[in-house]
Amino acid sequence: MSFEVRYTRQAREDLLRLFQFLLDIDPSAARAARDAISRATGALQEFPFTCRKAETANPLIRELIIPFGSAGYVALFEIEDNETVTILAVRHQREDDYY
Repeated sequence: MSFEVRYTRQAREDLLRLFQFLLDIDPSAARAARDAISRATGALQEFPFTCRKAETANPLIRELIIPFGSAGYVALFEIEDNETVTILAVRHQREDDYY
């Protein structure tokens, strides 16, 4: 079974914010981070249930850990149904929480 992976507007804004932050410091690191996030979120097409449950009453809200450098990123997503995964937010692991 293959899931369609969608992004909310908030998640797209998060990705742009994270990319822009790195782009100002190191353009090659920004591209590498973008690629790492893309590869990791692509895995959700096949294996969304392998990710850890987020701290919520809804077991279909989960977090994808995305390794990158010494920290990485975390994508909050929801398994909507048997065909759709929606990425709700993305943050750097050193950020306090999702915005």
